[in-house]
Amino acid sequence: MLRLTKSKHTLMENLSGGERKRLSIALELVNNPPVIFLDEPTTGLDDLSSSQCVSLLKDLAYGGRTIICSIHTPSAKLFAMFDHVYIVAEGQCMFAGVGQDIVPYLSTIGINCPKHYNPADFMIEVCSREYGDYSEKMSTAVDNGKCLRWFKDNSETRKPIVRRASQYDTVSNHLYDFSSTGWSQFNVLLRRMMIQHKRDYTYLLFKLFMYTFIGLVVGGMFFQFGNDASMTIFNYGFIFITIIVFMYTPLMPVLLKFPKEVQLLKREYFNRWYGLNAYFCALTCSQLPMQLILSSIYIAITYFLTNQPLEWERGIKFSVVCLMVSLSSESMAYAISSQFNVTNSVFFGPCVACPMMLLASFGLGYDENEIPSIIKLGMNFSYLRHGVEALVMAVYGNGRGRLECPKSEDYCDLRDPSALFKTVGMSEVTYWGSMSALCGMFLAFKLASYVMLRRRLSTKPSLLLKLGFVGRFIKANFNIPR
Repeated sequence: MLRLTKSKHTLMENLSGGERKRLSIALELVNNPPVIFLDEPTTGLDDLSSSQCVSLLKDLAYGGRTIICSIHTPSAKLFAMFDHVYIVAEGQCMFAGVGQDIVPYLSTIGINCPKHYNPADFMIEVCSREYGDYSEKMSTAVDNGKCLRWFKDNSETRKPIVRRASQYDTVSNHLYDFSSTGWSQFNVLLRRMMIQHKRDYTYLLFKLFMYTFIGLVVGGMFFQFGNDASMTIFNYGFIFITIIVFMYTPLMPVLLKFPKEVQLLKREYFNRWYGLNAYFCALTCSQLPMQLILSSIYIAITYFLTNQPLEWERGIKFSVVCLMVSLSSESMAYAISSQFNVTNSVFFGPCVACPMMLLASFGLGYDENEIPSIIKLGMNFSYLRHGVEALVMAVYGNGRGRLECPKSEDYCDLRDPSALFKTVGMSEVTYWGSMSALCGMFLAFKLASYVMLRRRLSTKPSLLLKLGFVGRFIKANFNIPR
């Protein structure tokens, strides 16, 4: 019926205008709704595509559904397909009834439609006051849409609606139920997201190139510094830069892409296609494979180029910390971008990340007892700080011996790892303590992103909207001096 079989392997961006309209209708039919609202479904289509689109809507209406749509300057052929027409001008109803009765209706108020003239075009001209101001007269003739004179005699709309008000006191719970289980929703959404990642191969290639390029640049900057006692403080710089890489590279793409995804999510969630729980779980799982692959590329390049200790335990700990920082940054980005548009998200995201970055590096050269309490409190809430601590412990902790001091150097003051811990203010830090805090921050960001997304999808007005309404009401109705 939709004539989309030949286009089932075509990307949506490559579909024609008529195919896109039919695809939009097909998406609305997923849940088999009893009522479908369409806004100008024929706009931008040629005459043939418009006829096919309206014919499809008519078939759906005869199949037991109610189709309500607005239409812009229809041809006589399209206009004759509609069962009921409701014409509005300047906020008032000019006509309500069968389209074929427009000409007799106009004659009753003293307006004669010329022969061989499209009644729809003529009605638009009349409503535009090209033949005089008949708006008030036409609105009165149909009682502003309440008059049923011009409807079909056998139409159900002519029957009076009698229903007790008590029947509207409660809302049935089935209106909020889903036709499928949460597990099936999760499977379908996860598959869709993976297909989207696969098809966006240009973006994937760009990210692969970016992680490889950054890994080569960072590895070249800190080449062979890992076991060199004279370069210990520079190797600490490599650790800090690695944390910054895993903060920004997952953060910015989400801030740029997810606000547009939220608009699609709002429409699909409003149509009750799936629940937020299934969508959020699918979104989280769909990002994991790519994060694992991209993180592994950077780590494999930099870990060996910088000559970090070749021990399985340290390498695994190093990789886990980088992955957790990446996932935490991504979760924070989802929390931000679920509330703002692209412009505000790109501005607000770095504004949140920069203080965390500064707190992550604070303490270098300070005695731990000299750091103000307020700064210590802020450092505890910086997931980047916990990431730096965990990476330092992964590389230098767990009983690592003294580093090798080159013969060209007379003395290496940071040869012993404990000296580095004291210099950077991490004498009391443990790997598992920092990892626990990092995991806690990750869960907090995940919870925040879920709550923010649910708040964005809520149909209830937020507190800010309520306060804004109250402020506008007071300003409009009370004379308050500025």
